[in-house]
Amino acid sequence: MTPTHPNPPPYTYRHWAKADPENRARIHLLEHHLADVGACFEQLLRQPTIHQRLACSGGRDSLDETTAARLTVFAALHDIGKVNAGFQTQIWRPEDWIGGRLPPSFQHVGHIQDLTPVLNGEDADWFFPALGFAEMCQWDDQDGLTVCNLFIAALSHHGRPLNLSDTRSKNPAAWQPYGALNPRECTERIGQLMRQWFPAAFASNAPPLPKSPAFQRHFLGLCILADWIGSNEKLFPFVDQPDSNYIARARQQAPTAIAAIGLDIAQQRAAFAGVPDFAALFKLDGAPPPNAIQRQAAQDTPLDCPLVIIESETGSGKTEAALWRFARMYQQGLVDGLYFALPTRAAAGQIYGRVQRLVKNLFPAAHCPEVVPAIPGYIDRDSPAGGLQDYPVWWENQHGERPWAAERPKRYLAAQIAVGTVDQAMLAALQAPHAHLRAASLARNLLVVDEVHASDPYMREVLAALLQAHRETGGYALLMSATLGSAARQRWLAANPANPANPAAAGEDMPLSDAIAAPYPAVSQATPAGPHLDAAGFNDQAKAVNMESLPAMHDFDPVAARALAAARRGAKVLIIRNTVGHARRTQQALETLAGDADRPSRANGNPAALETGAGDDTKLLFAVAGITTLHHSRFAAVDRRLLDAAVEEQLGRDRRPGGRIVVGTQTLEQSLDMDADLLISDLCPADVLLQRLGRLHRHRRADRPTGYAVPHCIVLTPGEDLSPLLRRRSEQDPNGLGPRGGVYRSLHILEATRRLLSEYPQWRIPAMNRELVERATHPAALDKITQELGAEWAAHANYTEGGHIADRQIAQGHILQLDKSFYEDNREVIFPDRDEQIRTRLGDDQIEVTLSPPPASPFAPESSIDRIALPLRWLGGNEIPESATAETVDGGFAFRIGSRQFRYDRLGLRRV
Repeated sequence: MTPTHPNPPPYTYRHWAKADPENRARIHLLEHHLADVGACFEQLLRQPTIHQRLACSGGRDSLDETTAARLTVFAALHDIGKVNAGFQTQIWRPEDWIGGRLPPSFQHVGHIQDLTPVLNGEDADWFFPALGFAEMCQWDDQDGLTVCNLFIAALSHHGRPLNLSDTRSKNPAAWQPYGALNPRECTERIGQLMRQWFPAAFASNAPPLPKSPAFQRHFLGLCILADWIGSNEKLFPFVDQPDSNYIARARQQAPTAIAAIGLDIAQQRAAFAGVPDFAALFKLDGAPPPNAIQRQAAQDTPLDCPLVIIESETGSGKTEAALWRFARMYQQGLVDGLYFALPTRAAAGQIYGRVQRLVKNLFPAAHCPEVVPAIPGYIDRDSPAGGLQDYPVWWENQHGERPWAAERPKRYLAAQIAVGTVDQAMLAALQAPHAHLRAASLARNLLVVDEVHASDPYMREVLAALLQAHRETGGYALLMSATLGSAARQRWLAANPANPANPAAAGEDMPLSDAIAAPYPAVSQATPAGPHLDAAGFNDQAKAVNMESLPAMHDFDPVAARALAAARRGAKVLIIRNTVGHARRTQQALETLAGDADRPSRANGNPAALETGAGDDTKLLFAVAGITTLHHSRFAAVDRRLLDAAVEEQLGRDRRPGGRIVVGTQTLEQSLDMDADLLISDLCPADVLLQRLGRLHRHRRADRPTGYAVPHCIVLTPGEDLSPLLRRRSEQDPNGLGPRGGVYRSLHILEATRRLLSEYPQWRIPAMNRELVERATHPAALDKITQELGAEWAAHANYTEGGHIADRQIAQGHILQLDKSFYEDNREVIFPDRDEQIRTRLGDDQIEVTLSPPPASPFAPESSIDRIALPLRWLGGNEIPESATAETVDGGFAFRIGSRQFRYDRLGLRRV
């Protein structure tokens, strides 16, 4: 029975895998696509590091030819579910339908979940015999169990494990012949083709397939990667006519495809001339030799350590140490590339340029890899490795296919060299779509995570799981921190971080005195005997900071007055507030006071505010394109780039003389190159405060203004008694402190920090770093505060610990179950539908709204803002729209989402 159309298109009588959405008559045959993906998978396994990582995940040094061929068969069979007639007819035109209509059961038939009734033997008992599956089941020593696990893994190539228990999509008619389409005959032909294409897979007397769950997961990640490469029509053009020798065509094209996107680096390695000396690598004219932390991290610590942690003060050159270590590891063939992970998009944007420079200095021009910005929406789309990250782009430019890995966030980690946010890496360890692709892609590269902290139990658990999974494949990781606590360090260095053999190895609290006595700066490493810590020596970056507590967290005018008084003397002043609300109110107080001739009445009796300067003091305020503003996270990406550049220009190493005041939030804590003469900061945990102090007197200079030759930090507090914060509602006191403050929940850590400010009027950095962090975060130090302050604080301690336990439990519930198999433990590996919760826990609780028409930037009228990110909670239950209408208002634009109104201008995005 055939369609009645006189000239039926090929999709009515041939099984297709890919179709042109603009012209459904253009198809790529199913057997051809299977060949494409099989050939790509074959080629992936020919890449030494990729091959070694997969073998390591299965407990082997390498994979023999037969094992590689058998895995290729499973990869090629990934789309076998497309043989069903229900899937095939979804692109048919009405005139092609038999009898004038499609069977109702053909509606919404897919090729993955709709395969489960067949796999369970319900709708097509011929399927496995037609495929010749019984012979494949001889490939393992578990009566076919390993084969079933790997087969289900391959079928899970759309990013989520196949749920064998979900049989809601029962469409038995879809598996019966329909017109000229015969699912059984197609399956039999594919089974025969597997034997013709991959004969080595069916050899006898071969070793059994590796059976570990880690091996299954790594295989799935490479299978997804092969499918995405093999689905690129530019690399594998559509062919709708059967070709008995098509596999030869696919195999001829696969090496070109793998090389074009930077996964085959054989020629690059052959042309590699070696790592130049330190000064040449970083192009530092007349530079001193590497300092103590750099030598310890890149020279004295063995390169084949699976995990290394660098602890050193801010500004001591940890980034160069990590990049130098990467260069030496690449030379030794230990890694193919690098993923440099930062805590924020802004931080990643800053490191991106430094990594670009390193890559250009390290590799010959003809074989220089692209540095992919794994920063959604942050890097300019017109840059060589930019692009609309959420949409498929085929990169028609002079760089060929190389930036393919940057087309979508799921593919970021497939890049040889990438700089991005840590959440992109952490998604490789969570039950999030395409986690296995991320993990397998990351495995061949050195994972560097900068500015790690121990204060977030959820992130700590996720990072531990990521490190475990990365190390199970033979991967290498390097962590960096200026302010790491002992418990987190021990936890991450444990031999098996997520499931240690003994509690002490996992970071069971060492005595406070021992934690304080640990060397700093230091480089620690994971060894078979357990964590090992080496002192690195000081880095000639020592400074003594005068610390001043000022109980004026809510008094914005006096704070503005102190800042203006310093700026009038020529000082560069950095003000970091815990919340955007406090930062805006500080900025508004500055603008009022700077432009107000009646300063005495505005100064609230503060003598410093009576000092006068020449002319209008608004010139002392931070501005972009002549427009006064501040720095925080609620700016559009195009404006954040302008803000970042302006901050570094006005407060950076090459700053010009004269006073300047920059107000911002936590976005100013890290990565931006700032060198302030005076720091004013809200009270925050000691480890965070040390990060902020890294922006104070960052560089050596002889031109500090009079009175600011010694670094000075003013810490704004709500008073000497923090107890009211245990009860005060955050709406009444939006300062980011306490259980209802939303930013720093633990008042014990804040109280410990406040006491350190009182006890030590001068902080010597880095000599005191270890003591300051441990005395503010170590459980023994916090327990002492509970004992001193009574029942209310004991209740808060229980609340905080309960929150930490809940965070750890939530993390464990979100983390991939690394010891579970796809078929044997199917119910336990299914991803619940909680992607939004996972993203929120990673700090990504924002949604992006398209603005129509795109309004102009308040700082650069020639630039438009086509998308804006806003916190999901701001919607107040309103539906997330596809777009919002932007209306121009004075100095910016406004838009509405349901019942909520928003405004965007020089002060950023806010609700109105």
